[in-house]
Amino acid sequence: MNNGGKSWYFLTADYTFGTTLENIASEVVKENGGTVLGSARAPLNTMDFSSFILQAQNSNAQVLGLANGGGDTVNAITAASQFGLTRQMSLAGLLIHISDIHSLGLDVAQGMYATIGWYWDQDEASRKWSKRFFERMKVAPTAAHAGSYSAAMHYLNAVKALGTDDPDQVMAHMKSTPINDMFTRNGNIRPDGRMVYDMYLMQVKSPDESRYPWDYFKKIDRISGASIYTTKEESKCALWK
Repeated sequence: MNNGGKSWYFLTADYTFGTTLENIASEVVKENGGTVLGSARAPLNTMDFSSFILQAQNSNAQVLGLANGGGDTVNAITAASQFGLTRQMSLAGLLIHISDIHSLGLDVAQGMYATIGWYWDQDEASRKWSKRFFERMKVAPTAAHAGSYSAAMHYLNAVKALGTDDPDQVMAHMKSTPINDMFTRNGNIRPDGRMVYDMYLMQVKSPDESRYPWDYFKKIDRISGASIYTTKEESKCALWK
């Protein structure tokens, strides 16, 4: 949005997961002065996205938001590249993992945007942990891998500090203790259970920009966690209200 992508069209997985992603992203686009020109709903596990890509092209939108995940995202991006859509519109992945980029290859994925919570090459702590992960798994970790590890360690550290696994005591300790590890800095768990931490707007590198294996993203912006999560006023959680 800040770089001029004001008009959006969505390619959406046709079930609750996809429509929820589209609805949330649409609200953000409109709140920031943009317009949503429409959407195409594709069934789960669609193999041929050609008709949906043509609908997106005909919209003349500046950005195609991919409100899907996994194989659907990979197939949609592949079709967008084959139809030349990436020369006309920017692609914005709403749920992209580095494993998706690896499957696509930089020739196909280059230039697209993704918002992610963690990248293996973001700092020294993330690189050190990722090296251990890679040595065991032979692939680079995704943000989901790192986030799961961080959450588990935060719980185990609370149990260790308290000398008990009593859930009420452990949860209180987890919520009162900032999270500083290989995943994030100064993360915190709110009363509603949401862990608030910074996110990153990334752009996929071109093959020429990539310097070593799994060097796929360049950071465009860091987005403060305080500015992007549901507020107390917006929340429907009884624990927070």
